[in-house]
Amino acid sequence: MYRVISLVEPYMPADKPRYLMGVGTPGNIIEGVLRGVDLFDCVMPSRNARHGHLFTSKGILNLNNARYERDEAPVDEDCGCPVCARHSRAYIRHLFKAQEMLALRLCVTHNLFFYNRLMADIRSELESGNLERFALEFAAKFDRRV
Repeated sequence: MYRVISLVEPYMPADKPRYLMGVGTPGNIIEGVLRGVDLFDCVMPSRNARHGHLFTSKGILNLNNARYERDEAPVDEDCGCPVCARHSRAYIRHLFKAQEMLALRLCVTHNLFFYNRLMADIRSELESGNLERFALEFAAKFDRRV
């Protein structure tokens, strides 16, 4: 995908938005922006959230794992979303195991907050000319399982 984007980008009008449909992971978005992509759309943050997979500053967390059964930490210690401010991993995992709909809402809220913050960070790094450094530091980290 990255190779194709790099091959096509020089032929795309510079004064028009460049759209990449259905892409997805935080790392994919960072790498796409590095290659000139402006717009993305993807169901990944909400679809993954509904299955207990949450994007965090340290990587992807799967709340279905038993290791989170008694984990009182927020989903992401570095996140400022209302979910992380009020609820623990153990509580949200319990909601999933009880098949409580609130689990889905909380996880979707967190993932969308994460993606919005990611896009704000990308814009900031673009403006300051540090996107390549940002990509080296975070692209692979955001996509790994923790």
